[in-house]
Amino acid sequence: MRRIWLLMLGAFTLGLDAYVMAGLLPAVADDLATTVSLAGQMVTVFTLAYALSAPLVAGLLSGVSPRLLLIASLGVFTLGNALTALSPSIAVLLGSRAVAGVGAGVYSALATAAASALAAKGQQGQALALVMGGMSAGTALGVPLGVLAAGHAGWRVTMWLVTGLGVIALAGLAVRLPRIPAEPQVPLRARFGALTDRRVAPVVGVSFLAAVASLGLYTYLAPVLASTGGVHENATTPYLWAWGIGGVLGSVVAGPLLDRTGKATALVTAVMAGLVLAEGSLPLLGAAAFPALVLWGASGWALQVPQQQRLLALGDGTGTGTVALALNNSALYLGSAAGSALGGLALAGGVPARTLPWAATGVAALGLVLHLLTGARSGRTARTAGSRAAGHGVE
Repeated sequence: MRRIWLLMLGAFTLGLDAYVMAGLLPAVADDLATTVSLAGQMVTVFTLAYALSAPLVAGLLSGVSPRLLLIASLGVFTLGNALTALSPSIAVLLGSRAVAGVGAGVYSALATAAASALAAKGQQGQALALVMGGMSAGTALGVPLGVLAAGHAGWRVTMWLVTGLGVIALAGLAVRLPRIPAEPQVPLRARFGALTDRRVAPVVGVSFLAAVASLGLYTYLAPVLASTGGVHENATTPYLWAWGIGGVLGSVVAGPLLDRTGKATALVTAVMAGLVLAEGSLPLLGAAAFPALVLWGASGWALQVPQQQRLLALGDGTGTGTVALALNNSALYLGSAAGSALGGLALAGGVPARTLPWAATGVAALGLVLHLLTGARSGRTARTAGSRAAGHGVE
């Protein structure tokens, strides 16, 4: 598991970098003499580069050494962050965020596949949980610390911190990461076929809807708490920590639970139900929303452990597993961007902030319904495939 911890460090850096920029927008805007809204486009650029690069590069470079691609993608990500720290203008800043987003998108998809490949038999869920735990810890623990560092020493110091973590993870992988067998070359038709695969598309769709509901609503947690519980915007830090701690716990617990039970579909059902319950109860609890926030964070981050396991199983032996993972990672970031954009439009249009959790609950419920309708079918497909394999003497 030591090598997987190195993959986890890279994932932690990704989680920190992806979300810390939102907290640095005012400082960046002041430093570069631009508006907060224009500076905020660096988050959009990073997100789009992440979402588009993951499936494209993972598909085009299937058959290439995963070890080489992991090191190269983390190197591109680290270079992008160094350029961000040195950016003299908003134009350079936006370009550097695109570079970082490309590296992050490719690394994220490859890291989950590599963690599963390196794990001992029966420990794949735990390995996936470590990588997802790194992402959630980077968001929950790293972001507040990064914002704190920026407040004392400037936003560029925070970006150098992210760059330094990337260099450490890069050096560790270059020295300690063993050779990982490359998946077979995936034909162009198969790569695009994953987009319409009746087994893959519903899984990715559930991830997208969950991201809209969870990560999208998280963007507006401060105004939601202010409208439902009278929590001042300067007093939201304990609530953010509650969400983040829940996220880390959910990521860590989901893996061993999945390894012990082997029931990925059932675990997704439970997690999605937890997300619906948490977000639905948020407006009712007001300032006492800590239990809902812990459950919300745990559900949102735990979901991807069984989701990734299901996608890897669907591509077993065909070389499409990494492509499916990349699509899923893209869905997460596109869902986050869509949720944030829709929430912003709603608030700009005069919709009260207290109604956003109800809207997010509806989206999460839609994801649960989609999973229930398609999960049973995919389970029957998997059992049929297993029966056929057994009939041909395959274990």
